[in-house]
Amino acid sequence: MRWIRFTAEAKTAYGILEGQNIVEVKGDPFSGHERTGRVHALEAVRVELPVIPPTFYAAGRNYAAHTIKAGHQVPTKPDIGYRANNALIAHNEPVIIPYDASEKVVYEGELVVVIGKKAKRVSEAEALDCVLGYTIGNDISERTWQYMDQTFWRSKNTDTFKPMGPWIETDVNLDSMETIIRLNGKEQIRFPTNDMVFGIATYISAMSHNLTLYPGDVIWMGTDGGSPNLKDGDVVEIEITGIGTLRNQFIAEVVADAPG
Repeated sequence: MRWIRFTAEAKTAYGILEGQNIVEVKGDPFSGHERTGRVHALEAVRVELPVIPPTFYAAGRNYAAHTIKAGHQVPTKPDIGYRANNALIAHNEPVIIPYDASEKVVYEGELVVVIGKKAKRVSEAEALDCVLGYTIGNDISERTWQYMDQTFWRSKNTDTFKPMGPWIETDVNLDSMETIIRLNGKEQIRFPTNDMVFGIATYISAMSHNLTLYPGDVIWMGTDGGSPNLKDGDVVEIEITGIGTLRNQFIAEVVADAPG
């Protein structure tokens, strides 16, 4: 099942995507729903973020090749960080490159886990039962800021730096999925999505022993490969087979009274 959050006729709602049509529901995938009988064409609506997460988590250094290329050691245990909701944007919304950013603005295509029910001290065997489904994230980074600052407060969390969507897929085969990243229509990276240092069940179980995961929480699972520096007008598409494609264009910010 594909859950989509959308706006039509000035109303935002959840729906079930069936082919190119959305069956609108009353309620949501977390607390219960019922079909309303209203149907919308996908092309006629605005696709919104598939969920506004209560807490936004991000796995660190979870693909070996990417970690080694960045000059880090492969971790020996799951390592989790946090991101900010202000940075989230939906499918087809523009990523704004700040006027004072360096040229080192890059993408990272990631599988996103959407928690479906409360999880506290769950085993790895129980962990995936807590998952509603999966969507796609693009973890934008400004690398110069990342190395200048003691935290990732602006390099990872600047407004628009976290595209996510376009919908939540509940039925996937993790072992058969591939992540494919295209820049301006040309394939740049392709890797097995589930080729992680630590898998989803391991992360959920480890996290749930120290904190409670709630419905709607998201966990971004990391990336593989590298990225060129992105510039004004570039379009990045992140496809994860079995889910869909997240597409966003990069636009340089213009500030009339910018210093210098």
